[in-house]
Amino acid sequence: MRQILQTGTLIITLDLAPVDQAFFNALREKHFPAHANYLDAHITLFHKLPANEVGIPDILTKFANRNPITLEVNNVHVMGTCVAYTLVSEELRKLHEEMQTAFGPWLIKQDQQVLRPHITVQNKVTAFKAQQLHQQLSAGFTPFRIATIGFSMWKYLKGPWRLIEKYPFLPL
Repeated sequence: MRQILQTGTLIITLDLAPVDQAFFNALREKHFPAHANYLDAHITLFHKLPANEVGIPDILTKFANRNPITLEVNNVHVMGTCVAYTLVSEELRKLHEEMQTAFGPWLIKQDQQVLRPHITVQNKVTAFKAQQLHQQLSAGFTPFRIATIGFSMWKYLKGPWRLIEKYPFLPL
């Protein structure tokens, strides 16, 4: 489904394995305000690429020609009114740097920064509620691993996103 979009913004995410996707979606369903929970759990790699750049799908296809990446979920982090699980992977860090080089001409300042991968499970609440959830999720937390299965390219719709295309990694 190679589409060339005339205008707008693309978002690139790293896709989770189904069991991991279900785990984080359940947390969002439980803790995210219903009016603001219109996205599934996700790991954003790039926040704003131009939709009219015809080379982006080919670049994503090239980078998806690889084995899946395992990430370590290493912490629960609170950032004001947001609670997220932080992720660590040297392999993902290197891949993201390579992708930054490939997407270089189109990157906004935010996407030029070092990747700090995370999965948000609560946002758009008071700082007090976020702190409460952080304490709850941190109690007894032990790091664990999750699997990724590819990339997704989304069209930003000023709130919700629309899936444009998936780029699966090679099967194991």
